[in-house]
Amino acid sequence: MQNSAEAPQKKQNKHFWGFPFSHFSYFFIWATVYGYLTLWMEQVGHLNGTESGLVFSMMAGISLLFQPVFGVLSDKLLFKKNLILTISVVAIFIGPYFQWLFVPLMHINAGLVAIVTGTFLSFILNGGVSVIEQYVQRASLANGFEYSHSRLGGSAAGIVASLVAGRLFLWKPDSIFWACTAAAIVLTFLLLFSDKVNLENAAAAGDTSNSLDWKTVTSVFKIKNLWILAIFYMGASAIFDVFDQQFIIFFKTFFDTAAQGTLVYSYMTSGQTVIEFILMFPMPWIINKIGARNGLIIYGFLTCIRILGSALSPTWGWVVFFRLIAGLEMPLLLTSIMKYIAGAFDIRLYATVYALASNFAKQISVFIFSSVAGKLYDVIGYQHTYVLMGIMVFAITLFAAFTLKKEDPVQAGEIEADKGKESEIESSKE
Repeated sequence: MQNSAEAPQKKQNKHFWGFPFSHFSYFFIWATVYGYLTLWMEQVGHLNGTESGLVFSMMAGISLLFQPVFGVLSDKLLFKKNLILTISVVAIFIGPYFQWLFVPLMHINAGLVAIVTGTFLSFILNGGVSVIEQYVQRASLANGFEYSHSRLGGSAAGIVASLVAGRLFLWKPDSIFWACTAAAIVLTFLLLFSDKVNLENAAAAGDTSNSLDWKTVTSVFKIKNLWILAIFYMGASAIFDVFDQQFIIFFKTFFDTAAQGTLVYSYMTSGQTVIEFILMFPMPWIINKIGARNGLIIYGFLTCIRILGSALSPTWGWVVFFRLIAGLEMPLLLTSIMKYIAGAFDIRLYATVYALASNFAKQISVFIFSSVAGKLYDVIGYQHTYVLMGIMVFAITLFAAFTLKKEDPVQAGEIEADKGKESEIESSKE
């Protein structure tokens, strides 16, 4: 692990505003696809729960091919935009794909549409998200701003997507994907002309252009803490995603008409993302106080409470209440994981660790549980499936609470280097 005492100091905040808008554009696509893809596949594609689960499983499974490669490439490319631009350009074709290709492929074979859709969307979303996230995180280190403050753009995108996409879907279902195409065009222009990095301060983000070799990359697999973090993500964050995949179908069962359920769902997700947006402001300060590791553990237990609470809710009002907890979960997770990886691992391997522990391991779990959950929904129902998910999240989080190592607070950016030295001196005196 890089010596925290050698960690370079951030320079004055510079080149900030392009990044929140890039986050907005990308996560508008993310929120729209994950918020309404299941509903679209049910109403337009006429897929059942098992077939929809297969699509999500393929998205997760195929992304397992992308995650390790994208992680290593990101660490090698550092601030070069070759990979991130490729992802944004491919995203432009979301509208044409769902308008003209998905249904014809479905008529040929359900397995074929799952493979093609899984490859396409996993390249942009499941695989591409780590590229976007680590690029902005490194830019935040070089430019001297908090990553979470840029990620506010992603939270704002969730608010807009839940309000706009719900109405677009009711008007014309295919239009939600053309909105994604428009967002991808904006993202591409932002990456080309707006997102700038203070390259003179690039060392703050781990200048790996000459020092990163294959031996260094493979050494990460020998780190016990990497596997513990991966297990935590497989049991907490992955179940979080699987739980949300077909949640809108479960939510609609509380209403007399599908349209009414879709509209209330839109308002509910808007409220969730408003909470998320607001909490992104103070969350870096909160995590600096409690520590990134503790933030991850709190996130895991909150996820357990939300899943079990939804399963046991007697009315849609209670479901809404537990859903709003997600507004606290995401700022906790996003801020904690970025600081934790920076503080607990070699900063040169930041993207590799993020891709492997936070995304690769997570997608293995999503790949397995998406199909299993889809089948369980059809066999034992949503409530019983959610209870099983909640118990699993609780067990994994409890395991992580006792085994996940604490991060270096200086390297994680939780405290300044000078204060860290003062604490060490005081501890040695005691």
